[in-house]
Amino acid sequence: MDKKMETDNLEMRLQALESRIYGERRNKSGKPVKCAESLARIQAGLTNTANKRERVKILHKKIEDLVKYLDPQFTDHITVPDAMKLEFILAEEDFLLSQAALLEQVNSLQPLLDSTYIRDVPEHATKLQRLSQIHIKEQVPSLPCLSASLCVSLLFAFVYYMFLLSKQFTQWDETLRKMEEAKGIRPVE
Repeated sequence: MDKKMETDNLEMRLQALESRIYGERRNKSGKPVKCAESLARIQAGLTNTANKRERVKILHKKIEDLVKYLDPQFTDHITVPDAMKLEFILAEEDFLLSQAALLEQVNSLQPLLDSTYIRDVPEHATKLQRLSQIHIKEQVPSLPCLSASLCVSLLFAFVYYMFLLSKQFTQWDETLRKMEEAKGIRPVE
């Protein structure tokens, strides 16, 4: 029963795919075009063509070798001798041992992950969410506190700018006094 249902499902999917690809096209006999039939005709044509050509026959025989040669690991297999691979492994021995120790530690801690505390986490998630919302609300300052803080920061800025202006006027006064003394002008009091 299950196999028949899978087959029917696969057939429906294939029909939907064919209607997407071919639309409402029909073959010469007026039947809807089938992908499988088209692919079978194309495969038969390619096989006939391949059997007629000697070079294609030879190529088909050597495809497995070509795939093996095109594999990126094939060059490593040829160029890196086993002794060199052993040296690579021995050079990373400390790292591998530390990773093995960590994996053993994780394996020994596995029962803790299966504990009831971990299994009860979803139940506590709603409580944790409510508590985090309360915490966020408490961290946001209230309006009177915010306005007082803003006033204090504005006063500090005002005092700072007054200090800078006073310093600038003092420098200008000093520069003017030096220029007046150099020209012999008496300062007005």
